[in-house]
Amino acid sequence: MVNFGKKLMADQIPEWKGYYINYKLMKKKVKQYGQQLQQGEKDRRRVLKDFSKMLDDQIEKIVLFLLEQQGTLASRIEKLGKQRAILQEQPDISGIAELREAYREVGLDLIKLLKFVDLNATGIRKILKKFDKRFGYRFTDYYVTSRSNHPYSQLQQVFKHVGVGAVVGALSRNLAELQERQGSYLSIYDQPSSALKDPIIDMINSSVDKLTRSTNFLRFLGQHAMIVDEESPSTAGEEEIEDQKYHFMSLMLNLVNTFLYMVNTYIIVPTADDYSVSLGAASTVCGVVIGSMAVAQIFSSVYFSAWSNKSYFKPLIFSSIVLFLGNVCYAIAYDMKSLTVLIIGRLLCGMGSARAVNRRYISDCVPARIRMQASAGFVSASALGMACGPALAGLLQWKFKIYMVTFNQATLPGWVMAVAWLLYLVWLSFSFKEPNRATEVNDATQNPASGQRVDIGQLENGLARPLLTDSENKQNGDEDEEIDDSEEAVEDSRKPATSIGSAYRLLTPSVKVQLLIYFMLKYAMEILLSESSVITNHYFSWNTSAVAIFLAILGLTVLPVNAVVGTYISNMFEDRQLLMVSQITLLVGIIFSFKVTSTYSAIQYVASALITFVSAEVLEGVNLSLLSSVMSSRLSRGTYNGGLLSTEAGTLARVVADCTITAAGYLGVGKLLNITLLPSLVICATSIACTFLTYNSLF
Repeated sequence: MVNFGKKLMADQIPEWKGYYINYKLMKKKVKQYGQQLQQGEKDRRRVLKDFSKMLDDQIEKIVLFLLEQQGTLASRIEKLGKQRAILQEQPDISGIAELREAYREVGLDLIKLLKFVDLNATGIRKILKKFDKRFGYRFTDYYVTSRSNHPYSQLQQVFKHVGVGAVVGALSRNLAELQERQGSYLSIYDQPSSALKDPIIDMINSSVDKLTRSTNFLRFLGQHAMIVDEESPSTAGEEEIEDQKYHFMSLMLNLVNTFLYMVNTYIIVPTADDYSVSLGAASTVCGVVIGSMAVAQIFSSVYFSAWSNKSYFKPLIFSSIVLFLGNVCYAIAYDMKSLTVLIIGRLLCGMGSARAVNRRYISDCVPARIRMQASAGFVSASALGMACGPALAGLLQWKFKIYMVTFNQATLPGWVMAVAWLLYLVWLSFSFKEPNRATEVNDATQNPASGQRVDIGQLENGLARPLLTDSENKQNGDEDEEIDDSEEAVEDSRKPATSIGSAYRLLTPSVKVQLLIYFMLKYAMEILLSESSVITNHYFSWNTSAVAIFLAILGLTVLPVNAVVGTYISNMFEDRQLLMVSQITLLVGIIFSFKVTSTYSAIQYVASALITFVSAEVLEGVNLSLLSSVMSSRLSRGTYNGGLLSTEAGTLARVVADCTITAAGYLGVGKLLNITLLPSLVICATSIACTFLTYNSLF
């Protein structure tokens, strides 16, 4: 990835050079402030005051120029509007064509202005992030909140592009009314759903979308998926490379793989205890049966992550075959009367976990403009699979035999999933398209010819040729050789981690706390889900269908909860505030789940389960949102990436939780609930304490 300072120099419009944020100066000042604080020349309050004033001056310079340009564009549109009024009274085909071209020229200048706003908004965001990293202080929140909420806010002009929308609307309306619609001159306000055909309007909308690419809900879900959203490509060549790698059907196959795997994980939960009993084991051995899949996933995540460096198609083929065999083993264990075969089947299913490949495909092969939607699709597929698994188990209540093979509520989940993976394998074989990895190399070596004419497409996607010659770049590079402490400045710091050890060394204390929180919430959720069939049967005599409905309802809360948090609550509070509150709520749910009296009601169990599960879901989204923003950029790619670390932490938590259930079962089912809840209580309290200690560094 190109250093932002160099990107700013390359992409800025020469005649507007003096009005961009002076990123190089700001970066030097941040470094000087750090040195002055260490030497005691300035205190923190003075540094914050000086930096705020300097950034205010930069934003004022940008905004005043932006307003001037908006006024110029508005004046041009007003003059063209007068010409349009004359043409409406005295229609002239050539005059209308000339007027449309004039409007298009205004549109091209508007696109340039939108790119100006985009570059400066990125510069402001990056310098604030750099300041926060240098001083370990969440200054960004204070600065943005205080400036945005002020009645004379200038920051709103940059980040909310206030005023630009009015220019876009005026231009769109006038161009739409000039279109040849079989003699109709209906306003866009009369037909708001009508698609605007003029390419200039599409280009303007595309530029606006780059400023506000997706809704908060999609961004929240994308971060929930722990798929790092790298910077958008700024040149036509980079977007063309991404489009060459993207294949819609291949993306759908990855999302279907995600959905089927989650169904496969949870479809056995309502019947695992009965299956264990039918093979001569205790009902609590269901912990081992369920957890064996997670044990294998600890190892499969690593080799699938490494394999995805070379191919996506072959790992998915291997995953489908292994999952097919695993489910067959799970199903035939009943007739073989073998608990060993049952566990081997679940281990094989875990060895087929290709979630690392699914994440990696979205991160590497989906264009940036739709990557957040694809990430949201990944989370939605997971949530839907989590709900459909138990629900499907509740429907599979038949019992019959075919050629000495038994089909009942215990074995049917295995047979159904085996058929599903076989059909998926056939679909995958014919429809998946392996992306061309050679384009990544070509992208790094291509240089557009100098002197190339900038056309409409180039204005849409960014300047196609460098504004500086190689010698000028080298000269500027020599001037800017000071070492930047962030990962963005040094090429060596951009190399991905090559081992678990090197990845661990990149983890800051705040990131370690986030991984602990992720471990804790996954542990609490696994305890709740895996022992639900045993607990509800012991205390409330629920049958398989009742357990399946209960678990399906829990799974169906995922998307509505994420929608509320991502759309509303995340706009009202900081992530770290939501992190602390959701942990406390989760702790309340765990405490409320304990059996402390002689009776234990279904109302108490269901209410506490809902509190625990919903709190854990909110916590997971906020936790991974923080992780995706604070984790080192070196962990955004390679085999040992941030997604793998979070997956390993969550999978390890599931393994420990399932082993706890089986171990506690030896003390009796009556003591199972409280014994398994006790570690959840301790780990949750510990994570809250760690969050409190690192609260000021969570940004």
